[in-house]
Formats: sequence, C-alpha cells, structure tokens
Amino acid sequence: MSTAVNMRWPRLLRRPKPWAGLGPEALVQRGVAAHERGAFMEAFEIWRRAAERGSAEAAFRIGQLYWQSQGVARSFPDAVAWYERAAEAGHAEAQLLLGRILLDGAAAGLGGNSPEAWRQSVESKGEERAAIAKVIFPRGLSVEKQPERGFGWIAKAASAGNPEAQALLGDLYRHGRGCEMDKAAARQWYEKAAQQNLAAGEFGLGDVFYQGLGIPKNPQIAADWYRKAAAKGHVRAQVALAFLHLNGEGVAQDRPEAARLFGEAARHEDVTALYNIALMHLAGDGLPRSVDKAETALRKAGRRGHLPSILMLGEFYSKGMAIEPDLREAAYWYLQAAERGDVQAQFFTGRFYATGQGVAPSVREAAKWFLRAAENGHPTAAYNVAIFYLKGTGIPQDIGAAIKWFESAANAGIPAAQVQLGQLYSSGQGVDRDHGLAEQWLEKAAGGGDPEARVAYALFLLQSGASAEAIARAKDLLGQAAETGHAAAAFQLGNLHAGRFGGAPDWPEAARCYARAADAGLTDAMLALGHLHLDPGSGMADPKAASAWFAKAAQAGQPLAQFQLGVMYCTGTGVDQDLEKGVAWYEAAAKQGHLLGQFNLAVMLSKGQGCERDPERAFEWFVQAAEQGMAAAQLSVGDALYTGSGVAQDLEAAKGWYEKAAGQGNEAARQRLLMLAQADGKATHCAD
Repeated sequence: MSTAVNMRWPRLLRRPKPWAGLGPEALVQRGVAAHERGAFMEAFEIWRRAAERGSAEAAFRIGQLYWQSQGVARSFPDAVAWYERAAEAGHAEAQLLLGRILLDGAAAGLGGNSPEAWRQSVESKGEERAAIAKVIFPRGLSVEKQPERGFGWIAKAASAGNPEAQALLGDLYRHGRGCEMDKAAARQWYEKAAQQNLAAGEFGLGDVFYQGLGIPKNPQIAADWYRKAAAKGHVRAQVALAFLHLNGEGVAQDRPEAARLFGEAARHEDVTALYNIALMHLAGDGLPRSVDKAETALRKAGRRGHLPSILMLGEFYSKGMAIEPDLREAAYWYLQAAERGDVQAQFFTGRFYATGQGVAPSVREAAKWFLRAAENGHPTAAYNVAIFYLKGTGIPQDIGAAIKWFESAANAGIPAAQVQLGQLYSSGQGVDRDHGLAEQWLEKAAGGGDPEARVAYALFLLQSGASAEAIARAKDLLGQAAETGHAAAAFQLGNLHAGRFGGAPDWPEAARCYARAADAGLTDAMLALGHLHLDPGSGMADPKAASAWFAKAAQAGQPLAQFQLGVMYCTGTGVDQDLEKGVAWYEAAAKQGHLLGQFNLAVMLSKGQGCERDPERAFEWFVQAAEQGMAAAQLSVGDALYTGSGVAQDLEAAKGWYEKAAGQGNEAARQRLLMLAQADGKATHCAD
C-alpha cells in the first residue's frame, strides 16, 4: 500500500500548473487575482514565472511582496534586487521606489517577527545556526545608503514621465541631495510635475517663487501655486498658504482664512498647523479665544514630537496661561524637550529636579540635566553644575571640573561665576593660590555692575592688607553697590566706617550705613547697631536704642541678638528688668546652638531665676554647652553628676568632666579632682 502511494507522489509534483502556458502579461494578471484573494505564495510563484519570461511588472510586484512581507519573509535587500530588475527593464515606478530606498538606505526592524530578531535568535544558539541564517538571508538584512545611485534611478523615472519622480527630482536638485545643487534644474522638474497636475510639483514651484530659488522672490505667484496644490489637499501647501494669509504676503491678510487652511492641514495631524491653531486660539486672533482648544492642539502636536509645541506646553503649564499652573505637566513637557536636545528645556529640567517642583527632588537628576545644558552652551547651567562639582552635590566632588565650568560661565559673563573663581584663587581651594588671578576675576565681575560682585571685590581688597588707594577703591565699590539698595554692601560699608578693616572709626557714618542695611532687613546690621549703641566707646551709647535693635534682630531669629536681649532683660539694661523674658530669650538662643545662651539658660533653670527650678532641664543644657567645649559648663556637668542634681549620681562620669574642664585650665575643676583624689585616698586607707 505504501509503495503505491510513493509511486503516485512524484506524479503529483510534476502535475503542470493551470497557468503554466500563459504569457507574461496574463501571468501578471493571474498573480494579481491571487494576491487580491490573499494567496500571496501563489501570487509569488506566478509572478516569478512571469519575471523569468521578462515581465518588468512581475519583478516589481515580487519586490513589493518582499518589502511588505507578504507570503515571504520581509527582506529589504531582496526587495531591492527585484525592484532593480524591474527598473533596469524600464519600469518607472520601480525606478522611483528603488531611488527612494537608496537615498536613505533601509534596515530591518527589531520587532518580534522581523528577520533581524530571527537572525539574532538563531545566532545566539551557535555557529551552526548562524550558518543557517546566512543561507536564509543571503543578501543580508539591510540596504546601504547610496544617495547618488538613488538620484540616478529617480532621474530615470522622471525622464520617463513619472510625475512623482519629477517632483522628487526637483527636491533633490533644490537641496543638492545625491547631486550638485541646481536651483534652475529644480524649477524645471517642478514645472514638469505641475504640468501633470501633481500637487507636489505645484507646491515646489510655490517654494521656488516664495523663497526666490534662482529667481527673484514673488509672493503673488507663490500664492497661486500654493493655492493650486492646497486645493488638491497638499498639506504643506495648505500650511504655506495659511502663513501668507496670516502675514498678508502675496495675498490680502485674512486671518480667518489662515485659520481655515491651518484647520485643513490639522485634520491630517500636521504639527505646524496644530501649533499655529493653538496660538490663534490663545490670542483669539482669527479664531475664537479658547484655552481648551489651544491646549488640545498643542498636546496633539506635542505627542508627535513637535518641539515648539512641546516647549509651548511647558510654558503653558508652568506660567498658568489662562489656567492654574500645573508644574507636574510643565516638568513632563520640559523633560520631553530636554530629551530632544533643547538647551533651555534641559536647564529648566535641572531646575525642576533641584527644587522638587513638579517632580520628586533629585540632586543627581538635577546635576545630570544641568551638565547636559552646560555642555550645550547654557551659561547659567554651567554655573550651577560648577557649584554641584564644588560641593559634591549629585555628582562626585571635583574641584578641577568645578573650575572648568566656573570658567565657562565666567567667560559667558555670569558675575557669580567670576566671583567664585576669584574666591577660589584667593583661598587656594582646589587650585594653586593666585592673588593676581583672583583679583583679575573679581575686578571683572565688579566691572559688570553686579552689586554682589562689587561687594566681593571690595572685601578682597580690604582683607588683603591693601594700600590706602585700594581701601578707597573698596569704599567706592561698596558705596556704588549700596546705592542700588544692596543691604550687604551698606553693612560692609558700615564695618569699614567702624574701623573693622583698620583706620579711625567714624561712628555716626557707620551708624547711618548700618541703619540703611537694617531697614532693608539685614539682621547682622541690626545686631551691629545694637552693639554700637551699647558701646560707651562709640560716643553713641544709648541702651534703650540698643535694646530696640537687638529686639528686631532677635525677632528675626538672630541667636546673638536673642542672647544679648536675654542679658539686657536679666540686668535691666535699656529695658525694664524682667527675668522671665530674659530666660525666654536665652532659651531661643540656646535652641539655635548659642553656647552662652545654653549655659545661661542652664544657670537660670538650676537656680529657679525667672522660671521654676528644674535641675533635670538645667543638666541637659549644661551638657549641650559642655559638649561645645565650654569649661564652665563642663565643671557644672561634673558638679551635677557628683551631687546627683538633676541626674543620677555618677562619680566616675563627674571625674571625666572635671578632667575636661581642668584640661582647659579651669582652676575650680582642678580643685574638684584633688578633692576626689583625697577622698579616694581616705577610702583606701580605711579599707586597709
């Protein structure tokens, strides 16, 4: 039985196909019918027979099968081989397609069933399988980019009268792609395509006349050609004509007509049209004002990667253009623009991550985006990334890199960077100290008129043991900065007049400068005025005025002023004596780590002055002052541990604190240690 089957099988294979005797044209049509009913393998076999009999159309259609992966595995090189066979036989459409492919090259995608994915899977399983891949795809998986050859085939198709090829050839000549740029030739080929009523040719001619490509500009003629192409639904022509109506070039200005044309193009998701529709809706210009419609249009264009729309969305949401700001959306869109290489968006993204606005804060991401923006030439980003390198924020500390980016920002005119460089060279931080270079950068920064830079340069001059001339220069710089309302400049000018940098003090002038800075809210100036009015040597002693300035600084959170105000309330200096208020101000200073504030608060608590006696809290504050190295506080901690006041008695711990105080020369602590030693001696004697 099996033998009979085996004998019949070869006869089945040799059975002639019903179309075997047909001619090439009939075979092509039979293949088309098979293709239309989805029998792609049958169509392939029929067309291959027709191609073997010299049919260019059949070769072209086989190329289509390979290109579209119908009945055969997608293979761009095989498609090109069949297109080329058809092209050489004079098939104009094949010539055009072949030219298009060669202009840019082609490579198989990496999707799940692509030849590339299949090849990678096979090759990963060994050399034997890799050899199989070469058998299955002998031509490889990609087509090399060959613009000159592509141009040649497109030129053949154009010469054969293919209007699409003619318009494309015009584009190639216009841009010099695959050939030498030739504007006259470009116009000639656009004209040939336009003569066949092809919109692309008409649009090309519109550009020729609008941009004046080899001929004088003529917006009126350009508008005529754009209008013809636009009427045929050519999207770019619709956009171009819309701009002419928007600006009144070559046609009457007609914003509603511009909006209509943008709308026609927008139906095809043209991003330029969507962007301009959004602008018109936002302005209520040519279209009814509508923030919602503007937002919708921008988001459509933004999702298609249109950078101006993406940037506009970032601004739209960050500034709250007719809506409440939405920093999360703003951060998202600026990130999209940043990833597409927009420098300002990269800077904004770094700032979002640095401040935690719209995104979770991340100094690492902030550093990354500031660095990208800096590498693309953004001066402020260069300054920011320099600060990050200087402090090791988000990136490893690298003083050399910090200097590099400070210099980049400084050379771009950022005064803060110039000041940083001056201060680094002055201090020798991470770089060889160079007084001359430091002064050069600080002087350059000050020369730009920035108040901060003027103050920095003035302090450099004052702290460098400068001559009378340099001091006069510093005084002038501080005066100029103070005139702009710069509080720190007025404060340093006050210090200069107070003799802090040498010379005889001028207390009234110092007081005027300090008051100017204090009125601007500078707490250090308030503190300085308090001390000035408290000092009999100033000739302006006025304890009441002193207490008023200390109170202002204290209320602003200045710990030195809080401590001083505590002293004044406890002693009744410049204010009515009030121990309770004194304790409150000591506590305010103590909580900010002020050493004497901690110690005085502990004393008041231990004695119950101005408050209820509280040995436990007193001990806690004595410890905080003692840990800061204050010998008197260390002695008090030792005493509390020795007597068990506010804490469990612990003689060993007490001895330790006495030793710390004695080590700083505290005589009372030394006496306590002698007492403990004598007590230990007596105890030993009794035991013996």
